[in-house]
Amino acid sequence: MDAYKLVYPTKEYEKQAKEYIQEFYEYKSEINGTGGLQRYNIYNEWLLKVEKDMDLPNITKDKVSANTYFFVRSSDSKILGMINIRHRLNDFLLNEGGHIGYSIRPTERRNGYATIMLKFGLEKCRELKLEKVLVTCDKINIASAKVIQNNNGILENEIYSETFSEVIQRYWISL
Repeated sequence: MDAYKLVYPTKEYEKQAKEYIQEFYEYKSEINGTGGLQRYNIYNEWLLKVEKDMDLPNITKDKVSANTYFFVRSSDSKILGMINIRHRLNDFLLNEGGHIGYSIRPTERRNGYATIMLKFGLEKCRELKLEKVLVTCDKINIASAKVIQNNNGILENEIYSETFSEVIQRYWISL
């Protein structure tokens, strides 16, 4: 059985990271949980952004500190997914975004990777001394809801998101 790990983004993953995002465009798939990777044409600029996201003393009041990781298969170092872990919640994250955003590359879905990756992400949340974690998903994203439920997520409620123009499910996971 393959082993998996969460790794901080580094220069050595540049080619793979670009291929990862490109796959979402090719499959016309929504991109989540990437720490904004898709918004950067220059990978080194994104790496600086990821580093700044962890710079607690210099985070602006409208932002929250966060860690972004690649979910990598150990046997071939392939990026299977990405996960973004926010250290706290602001009003928007409390209502719609949650502590964790994640994605699995389109060609690697339905293999159980998201459940494993979220489990690893929850371990990172424990290291941050979080006691409860909010994870949200679109109501129509049944696969993501199952991933959250498989990690002991309890549905608190559903809200209509003006931002995303859809119903969002809000799950809490006790650590």
